[in-house]
Amino acid sequence: MKNPTTEVPTAQQGDTGTDRRSARWDAHRTARRIELIKLARRAIHELGPNASMEDIAAHANTSKPVFYRYFGDKDGLRHAVGEFVIKRFRAGVIAAGRKSNGNGEALHAMMLAYLQMASNSPNIYFFVTASPSADVLTDPAGAGGRMREGALNDFFDELTSMMRERMHAYMGIAPGQLASPALELWPRASIGMVRAAGELWLRAPETAERPSIEELAQSIADWLTHGVAHQAQAERP
Repeated sequence: MKNPTTEVPTAQQGDTGTDRRSARWDAHRTARRIELIKLARRAIHELGPNASMEDIAAHANTSKPVFYRYFGDKDGLRHAVGEFVIKRFRAGVIAAGRKSNGNGEALHAMMLAYLQMASNSPNIYFFVTASPSADVLTDPAGAGGRMREGALNDFFDELTSMMRERMHAYMGIAPGQLASPALELWPRASIGMVRAAGELWLRAPETAERPSIEELAQSIADWLTHGVAHQAQAERP
């Protein structure tokens, strides 16, 4: 006589089999998606940030419909590559700031980490930070007023928070207190200056007029903490 407590109903067995097949299919799709992101990243690194979906697919030795099936369109691919790349980018910059004690030292470490990572592949950097509509740095809520999601916006939010902490500590503002309304714009606005300086530097030809990565990182940190007057005085004979 069969033990009823150990017998599994046929319907449950069927459900379990379906669940297993579904899990295997989901795992396959996830692995394939990651593979396509890596192939796209390699293609963009070599072809440039303006590479078309057709160019990316050809470089990856696959068909364009495959990329459309997994990512929808080029903006979907940009978002996916951005999630993959910026999480590592973000971790490096934030870790550099957290490891440093002084405010000036932390800013310099963050600027250097940012420039080093961006310079590893300017093509990928410009691809993932390109904004097809509004810039998430200056318009994080977008035209519809809903906070955007995505690795780039998360990175800017975390960096803004860290810059605000450093600013408040530098000015002696107590926890929970705010600076003036205008000064509270400084943390995110300073990221805009860093981004603009870094992107101008990435695009500049490698001539004697182009500052070294260390020189630019130190200059940006000095601009943020002391302004250009401090640097002007240091450079006077």
